[in-house]
Amino acid sequence: MPTIGEVYDEALRFAKGKGLLSADIRILIAFDEGLREQIDVIYERDKEMRNPLTFKEQLTRLEKGEPVEYIIKEARFLDRRLFVDKRVLIPRGETEELVANITERIGDYYDPRNYLCCADIGTGSGAIAIALKDAFPNWVMMASDISKGALEVAKVNFASSGATVRTLEGDALKPYMENHINLDIIVCNPPYILNKEDAQDSVRDYEPGSALWLDKSSSVYESIFRDYRSVKKGSLLMAFEISPDLVDWLVCLMKRYLKDYHYEFVKDLNQNDRFLFVECE
Repeated sequence: MPTIGEVYDEALRFAKGKGLLSADIRILIAFDEGLREQIDVIYERDKEMRNPLTFKEQLTRLEKGEPVEYIIKEARFLDRRLFVDKRVLIPRGETEELVANITERIGDYYDPRNYLCCADIGTGSGAIAIALKDAFPNWVMMASDISKGALEVAKVNFASSGATVRTLEGDALKPYMENHINLDIIVCNPPYILNKEDAQDSVRDYEPGSALWLDKSSSVYESIFRDYRSVKKGSLLMAFEISPDLVDWLVCLMKRYLKDYHYEFVKDLNQNDRFLFVECE
């Protein structure tokens, strides 16, 4: 059997000129060989590889553009490893930044030690809900999605993480309204890509379009702004992930629907307007 290093070196030669990332190759090998981190592929390069045929099949899928996270059915989000498949978006660094901004700013709105009721709308893999429950164990955490398949994935992650999260199926605020649930915090990473051409081929070809493409005529943003008073019991904080080209449109939506509110657009690490925080009193 070949060594890990021999297989890795051969894969790098294969990847040259095909646009494949060496990090993705290491992730595949580490996963197949039961290594904790991708850097361990380098440290353990002299060991005999247990699953070279499995890796060869996976490398072919990677060459065709399939995201490495779907190949191994695992994605990292903050300090968690989450189950993912094609029913949900792959969690990304910008959403980690959204969680970080919420944890840093929550004290401006509430005492985070209180038993706040928080909804993760469009939960997908459940990444946001798990991360917030980790940070604020006292919060009553709920997660909803219009996709039954996405909720099935989220439930797997809630169970494996030990996070107590109530799940609801439905669009935007409808399941909360139907169950007469009052909320203190709404967190939402909705579809926000206007032009499909702006997305990478692997995103267009493999990730669920219902979680990617924004239709301004029936957006989650507008639904939440329209219905927020139905779930508001006191002050309400809403935190969204957005696309920078939606700023003016979102300002218009807030003017149309919200009362007694304050808002702030927050930049991501690349200095793009990526998050919207809205407080409704």
